[in-house]
Amino acid sequence: MSYKCIKIEGEYYYGKHLMMTAVGCNEALMDIPTMKQFLVSLSDDIGMVRFGDPIVERFGEGEQTGLSGVQLITTSAITFHTNDQYRDFYLDVFSCKWFESSLVAEVVRTLFNPANITISDVLRQ
Repeated sequence: MSYKCIKIEGEYYYGKHLMMTAVGCNEALMDIPTMKQFLVSLSDDIGMVRFGDPIVERFGEGEQTGLSGVQLITTSAITFHTNDQYRDFYLDVFSCKWFESSLVAEVVRTLFNPANITISDVLRQ
């Protein structure tokens, strides 16, 4: 199928979906301007074309309080949710253009210094 652009071992996929959980991050995770810049920088670092400006807002109450953010890219979107109290970070990168998960992890480690990162990659049929 012509709209499936990622080819791995002879099989075509629509896109790659990275799901990351990073726990015990530093205070940068709680700053709206920092998180907007993170979305811009990550998009550029992994070779995506940004569409519009990133949106980052704080939602919730008590221990549910955190940021949600989105950066549209021409090949899909980068989204995240955080938890202020525990400084946990949940990131999704979905694109029909290939990107390196290790580069995403490197960017997150450098900026947020998490205690632990777990990543799941899914190739979307």
